[in-house]
Amino acid sequence: MAELHTFEAAAAAPPAGETLLQVLMVGLGNEIFAVETDLVREIIDPVPVTRVAGARAFLPALINVRGNVIPLADLRTRFGMARTAQTQDTRIVVIEVEIDGDAVTLGLLADKVYEVSEVSSRHIQQTPRLGSHWRPEFIRFITKWNDEFVIVPDMARILD
Repeated sequence: MAELHTFEAAAAAPPAGETLLQVLMVGLGNEIFAVETDLVREIIDPVPVTRVAGARAFLPALINVRGNVIPLADLRTRFGMARTAQTQDTRIVVIEVEIDGDAVTLGLLADKVYEVSEVSSRHIQQTPRLGSHWRPEFIRFITKWNDEFVIVPDMARILD
């Protein structure tokens, strides 16, 4: 029995020189994105929004989360994706990022939240040129999850 326990512990630990990053897998349309879990504060059901006249297209509204007013980011607009109606799977992922030394809290509209997963540093790949709306400076890296490529956006740069 002790040998099995030792084997399980060894299997769970990454090999030397390899690191694991925890990410939350979220869906936008047919695309899957990953948000680093250390940025995620909570996941909530959609709430009423207040549109802001003259706001940036990807930050079109404000939401109230337990008395705190925070911007709602629409990554579909930022990445040039078509808009769709909300469904029963739509969620808001509340994150906190550092921009110019300040902690900024905002909600990300997601079509679906899948799961928290670990990404191995050996599966991380540099961002290839993906077209005009997939600007490489907005993408931290690309990895694989369930045999699909997953984009891990650089949230601070997207919002800056």
